[in-house]
Parts: sequence; structure tokens; C-alpha cells
Amino acid sequence: MSNSANVKKLEKKDLIAGWWRWLFFNLSSMSFERLESFGFCHSMIPIIKKLYDKKEDQIAALKRHSAFYNTEPQIGSIVNGIVAGLEEAKANGEDVDEETIQSVKVGLMGPLAGIGDSLIPGMLIPILLSIGMGLASGGSVLGPIFYIVTYNLIIVLGTYYLYMKGYSLGLDSVKILIGEQAKRITESFIVLGMIVIGGIAASYVNLSTKLVYKSGNVNIEFQKLLDNIFPHLLPFLLVIITWYLMSRKNVSALKMMIILLITAIVGVLLGIF
Repeated sequence: MSNSANVKKLEKKDLIAGWWRWLFFNLSSMSFERLESFGFCHSMIPIIKKLYDKKEDQIAALKRHSAFYNTEPQIGSIVNGIVAGLEEAKANGEDVDEETIQSVKVGLMGPLAGIGDSLIPGMLIPILLSIGMGLASGGSVLGPIFYIVTYNLIIVLGTYYLYMKGYSLGLDSVKILIGEQAKRITESFIVLGMIVIGGIAASYVNLSTKLVYKSGNVNIEFQKLLDNIFPHLLPFLLVIITWYLMSRKNVSALKMMIILLITAIVGVLLGIF
């Protein structure tokens, strides 16, 4: 352990600089070989410059943070905070080596990706979009304003809190984020996200048919018949088919939108919808 007079301590401004860089540049340099590694490395530059005086130590730190890295960037900001704390401990001569730092990054990025993907795009975004669409249903600009302001406020404050929490907890946070507890958290968010998506689909997906069977004085409207047997059956089938094509057949969101658009146009021209 270094002499107390030579102990290096990260200040609030150093941590804020690291968090700020990660917030804006986490996905700025992407490749199949590196993914988020350069964004992570960029966020560590203020930390590394503060902790290491020797050029060779700074180069070594930048190299280890340029290795492959990928996780959900918002929830994953806690890893940046943890690593900042580990670099501080290493710079002060504590029992932390490069392998420990890399192991923490690799060990956490998977579980956090599962939690983050379930929480952010799986739950938060659909909830905010459903509220925004409701506010904008009459043509009000309040809908998009609500979504933009609320989403960014949650992300900015959330990533800041997680970054600072990661720094303050250090390795103790690993116990929380890895193992059965993390698995249960991930599964809970997945279930909650599915419930949210189901609620949004039931509220906003609308599909009906105009098909009518005529035979003499008998007119059978298929939509009324379907509603008597299974209300909202067509919207339900549309959601199931869309899910099947995207999840099982790997149809992209853009292709799916084109398929739905063409289907709608053809259906209207033929008098089906």
C-alpha cells in the first residue's frame, strides 16, 4: 500500500467526466471485433490520466480497456464506475491486477445486458411510448415532447446514479449483479416486459375486416361473427404472426413494417380491410 501522502483519489469531477463520456460515446465506435470497447476506453481516459503519471502505465491501461466489450450501455454504466474504483485501487498499490479488472468487466457485461435489454427496450421504452401515443392521439405535440424529455431525464439521471453507485460499492456490487439474484431480476423484467407489450398491443393494435357473405336475403358480416366467437381475434393474430416472423424467422423490424404496409394496401384495395 502506498504512503498516505501519495494516495491517489478520484475527485467528483473526474468521475463525472468519465460518466459523461460513456453517456455520449458508448456506441460511437462499433465493430464486430470491438463493439463498445473504444467507447469504454474513451470514458476511462480522464480516470487514467488522473491516476497514472507514467506514460507507460497510461498506455497499458488504455490497451486493457480497448479489449472486446459489450453490454446494455445504460444499465452497464455501473461497470464503468466499478472499474474506475478498481483502477484507483490498482494505482494505490492494492491487490488488484489487470486480470481482476478484465474479469470483472467480462463477468458483468453478460448479466447486465440481460437485465438492461429487458428493462430499457423491453419495458421502459414501450411504457413511455404508450403514454406518448395516448397524449398525441388528438394531434397534440405533447406526446413526442413527453417521450423525449422523460426518456432522456430517466437515462441521464439513471446512468449517473449507477456509475457513482458502482464506484462507491466496488467489488461488492459484483455479488449483487452475478448469480441467482441477477438471474431472478432478469427473469422478472422479462415477464414484466411481456405484460407491458401485451397491454400495448391490446390497446393500440386495431384490425377489422369488411368481408360480407351474401346469399339471397342473408348477409353475414364476418367481423360481427368473429366478435361473437373471439373478440379482437384479428389484432391478436396480427401480433402473433408479427412476433413469429421477427423472433423465429429473423425478419427485421424494417422488413416487417414493409410487409405490414403492403398487406394493408392490398387488403384495402381488395376490400378485405
